[in-house]
Amino acid sequence: MELDIWIVWMILAAFFIIAEIFTAGFFILWFGVGAAAAGGMALLGVGFAWQLLVFIIVSLALFLASRKFAERVTHEQPPGIGADRFLEQECVVLEEIDNTKNTGRVRLKMEEWRAKSEDDSVIPVLSKVKVVRVDGTHLIVKSL
Repeated sequence: MELDIWIVWMILAAFFIIAEIFTAGFFILWFGVGAAAAGGMALLGVGFAWQLLVFIIVSLALFLASRKFAERVTHEQPPGIGADRFLEQECVVLEEIDNTKNTGRVRLKMEEWRAKSEDDSVIPVLSKVKVVRVDGTHLIVKSL
């Protein structure tokens, strides 16, 4: 029993489209669309070399178009948005910051945050510190 090439193309298309679900971005999806286009060409009776060419051209064209679109709609996050808004802000230490004991809590404006010392120094309660960076749910701070 001979397996028609269009079925192989469609299985390949399904594989790429399903694989896209498990990856970030739209990289593999375009190979799935290209494989489906090549499968359509196979159903029309076009030779394998042309099917392969359609697969490559469609996949590459969609990939390049999606990159241009992504660059146009993706912008650098302006400063002061998200976790960046905490950088360089002054805080008051509410619980001694000691990285070896895994202790430390600061108040930043009206919020309390877990904190770690940037240089592993112990910072006593009521000290003023400045936020250097954010690491998950911890503010990394340095003494003023």
